[in-house]
Amino acid sequence: MELAQTRPSDILVTYRIETAGSTEALAAKVASDQSTGTFVDLPGETPELKARAAARVVAFEKLEPIEAPSLPTAGRFFNRAETTIAYPLEAVGTDLSALTTVALGGVWSIKEFTGLRVVGLQLPAAFEGVYPGPQFGIDGSRRLTGVYDRPIIGTIVKPALGLTPQETATVVGELVASGVDFIKDDEKLMSPPYSALEARVRAIMPIVRDEEQRTGKKVMYAFGISDIDPDEMVRKHDMVVREGGNAAVININSIGMGAFLFLRRRSSLALHAHRNGWDLITRHPGLGFDFSVYQQLWRLLGVDQFQINGIRAKYWEPDDSFVQSFHDLRKPIFQDADRPLPVVCSGQWGGQAPETYRRTGESVDHLYLCGGGVVSHPGGPAAGVKAVRAAWDAAVAGIDLHEYAKSHPELAQALAKFGSKTPASEGK
Repeated sequence: MELAQTRPSDILVTYRIETAGSTEALAAKVASDQSTGTFVDLPGETPELKARAAARVVAFEKLEPIEAPSLPTAGRFFNRAETTIAYPLEAVGTDLSALTTVALGGVWSIKEFTGLRVVGLQLPAAFEGVYPGPQFGIDGSRRLTGVYDRPIIGTIVKPALGLTPQETATVVGELVASGVDFIKDDEKLMSPPYSALEARVRAIMPIVRDEEQRTGKKVMYAFGISDIDPDEMVRKHDMVVREGGNAAVININSIGMGAFLFLRRRSSLALHAHRNGWDLITRHPGLGFDFSVYQQLWRLLGVDQFQINGIRAKYWEPDDSFVQSFHDLRKPIFQDADRPLPVVCSGQWGGQAPETYRRTGESVDHLYLCGGGVVSHPGGPAAGVKAVRAAWDAAVAGIDLHEYAKSHPELAQALAKFGSKTPASEGK
């Protein structure tokens, strides 16, 4: 394969990859998907724009093949059991760092384990009120967006385009005018040199405010304010608040529980949690955590909106896992107020609406987040929003999408373009 040249400013990350197919093709896919790749082409995409943000393969070496994959395969039998261990509150207290150290962290160091996964967590009443929990959650997110009787419809500004703040503002202007309820920075877009957060906020928020003045509708825009330095993250938070913003994207695994709690206790923004890195601690079915355990910790700390993939997502997670995650978030830990808003995402468009509605128990209490599924609609973003709204209207009414599309041209266009882009369902 052809290799690119390195540049002094490059961040170099080396991966050891395995696949049943071509390792060359997979290396190229990693570079694409983690920078400029999306599941459909994006409007305004040009070679010049992509060159600003594209990752490149700069070194490649074939290794000796192995006979068995690193993820589970058939073979020797190992005994298994489920066991519940009771840890005295007196020994652990209500400190989450103590809980994760004693009950969730150090257990993996025990030599005899060949597999270990935490599948359940039940906390005593002593934990109630110790941590702030969601400030907005489902009800607050609806109040901030003014959407009450349907899913909140959202989309994403992708860093794939390498947009400057003013170029981003142009895209946002079209999205705000489209009738969308929510827009967010992609999790990979924080404050890079080509699009510093402060410049981005100052370019975008006047557009949001002008639309609110004109129509009375304030689109929720969630800016990426994640930072390893809690003080700096709060500074970014305050800047968004001063400009009239009401939401922020937080990469929760990157900043950690302590930094998130520091922010939450000082925050007046709806905190939208992106769980990138979660796959590392859950994808192997015999290791790591179930989402039912993981999400409880972050809910106690104060996540308002929680991304959990979706039906026929573009990533690895099966449909059944998404459905279970959705239901996990609907269960109160101690009271209804501690429920965050589920965010259905990852390669979504209107086509998944009927199955999403059916498998989530006919719920519309979520944020339905579409990237290319809105902005890459052949009729433009406004038509993309109309198509998703129409799909959800049909799903709730129990009408077949193709039948409904006969009187809703935007939905018909979406079915024609995206119908072959979404893989078959993995769960029933």
